[in-house]
Amino acid sequence: MGTFQIEGGHQLKGEVTPQGAKNEALQILCAVLLTPEEVIISNIPDIRDVNKLIDILKNLGVKVEKLEKGRYSFKSDDLDLEYLESERFKKEGSGLRGSIMIVGPLLARFGKGYIPRPGGDKIGRRRLDTHFEGFINLGAIFRYNKEERFYGVEAPNGLAGTNMLLDEASVTGTANIVMAAVLAKGTTTIYNAACEPYLQQLCKMLNAMGAKISGVGSNLLTIEGVTSLVGCEHRVLPDMIEIGSWIGLAAMTKSEITIKNVSWENLGLIPNTFRKLGITLERVGDDIYIPPHNDGYQIESYIDGSFMTIADAPWPGFTPDLLSIVLVVATQAKGEVMVHQKMFESRLFFVDKLIDMGAKIILCDPHRATIIGHDFKSTLKATTMVSPDIRAGISLLIAALSANGTSTIHNIEQIDRGYENIDERLRAIGAKITRTEA
Repeated sequence: MGTFQIEGGHQLKGEVTPQGAKNEALQILCAVLLTPEEVIISNIPDIRDVNKLIDILKNLGVKVEKLEKGRYSFKSDDLDLEYLESERFKKEGSGLRGSIMIVGPLLARFGKGYIPRPGGDKIGRRRLDTHFEGFINLGAIFRYNKEERFYGVEAPNGLAGTNMLLDEASVTGTANIVMAAVLAKGTTTIYNAACEPYLQQLCKMLNAMGAKISGVGSNLLTIEGVTSLVGCEHRVLPDMIEIGSWIGLAAMTKSEITIKNVSWENLGLIPNTFRKLGITLERVGDDIYIPPHNDGYQIESYIDGSFMTIADAPWPGFTPDLLSIVLVVATQAKGEVMVHQKMFESRLFFVDKLIDMGAKIILCDPHRATIIGHDFKSTLKATTMVSPDIRAGISLLIAALSANGTSTIHNIEQIDRGYENIDERLRAIGAKITRTEA
């Protein structure tokens, strides 16, 4: 495992440019499988999870060419479908949860798709029922090898459009079903569809390829099936989760930071949620400017005087991926807040590491934590810890950058899965951080 050594307590200053969105990239990279023509994608983040998926596409036979940093060409005109049933794929596919989204495109174009039970963050139960129920509704036959934990769907006679109501507004589930439905015969309607910006981007890209998807941005999508798709060019949005991470880092370390080119119209409730924590952030063109919070920041309360609760919800609600950041930032706020993580039952379990650093946190149950802020009257203490998942990892890194002393974070590969060259970018604005490879 790699390690970060972080000397905390330093104010940072400078400009940062967010990477391309991880969650969008994983979707649109799978969409290149829907056409034999060339697809060019730019602003692809150089992170572990995305690079793993690109390797899987290469092994499947996709011709991949890196045109420049973050810009790639993909051509899926001669695929090796036997790879899907190989031991190599079972190993490689199980290490990346995003690999589940190759199933929809392959099912649509070739009549079959397989995937080993995918891995990813250990943040709780993340079921795949929505994906496969959608495929079955489109006419696919579901297969499951229990011994090898290997899933498959087959539709030798093609897929047929239908009306469906999703049991949850799953982002990856919606993406997978949409990619299957674009080449189905007839019209498909998907109600309770996810409508996150990443899903909107996927639909816009598919429409540019010749798909007929309407209702983009709403929870009711209508898809008229077409017989084939063509190539296109597409640019990935900036990563809203990373943008929120930089906001939290700036406040926690009392730093003056400008986040460049954030695509404000796609940030939803993120800016206002941080404002509820008392954090000052200003819109300057398409940038976010965060002044140094030398006097701290105070959490708002509700009109009746009760203390604030910040909870996750499907878009346009607050994204669950930023609740870990909200939690750690609240440890130095003035006031109290409850963080309610509804989606994953293990995502708050990293708070024991913050408690070891001196944070005042009460873990009420697996989904709720109450944080009593220090108001910077006492700093967090440096410690040694292990990153359990991507978002907890970056939260612990923020805590370490604000702490008194030198902290060590092991298993930083988890952070690298979602954040591109984070140590180099932090050093560029004054952070004292070094990386040691295993």
